[in-house]
Amino acid sequence: MSALPVLLIVWAVFSACFLALLAYKGQLTRYEEDQLFLSDGVPAHSQQMQTEIVRKVTKIAPFVRVFGVAAAIMTAGIIGIFTWDAWQHLR
Repeated sequence: MSALPVLLIVWAVFSACFLALLAYKGQLTRYEEDQLFLSDGVPAHSQQMQTEIVRKVTKIAPFVRVFGVAAAIMTAGIIGIFTWDAWQHLR
């Protein structure tokens, strides 16, 4: 049995996790402001909400990087294996 079907399944899992994390991060940052002006008139609740959003995004950032890099490396590996197999069949 070839390793390609197993690699495709593992790649699909990593890619699905990566896309789910990106969707979650996008949902978190949907209403985040680029700038938050703190003054006496701004309620402390706004600052707490922004701080909580930044904390959540910072918490998932390493997972986004790991799953993204893993999916990219596996994509390159699958393309390489497929190309090598096609080259061997052409000879």
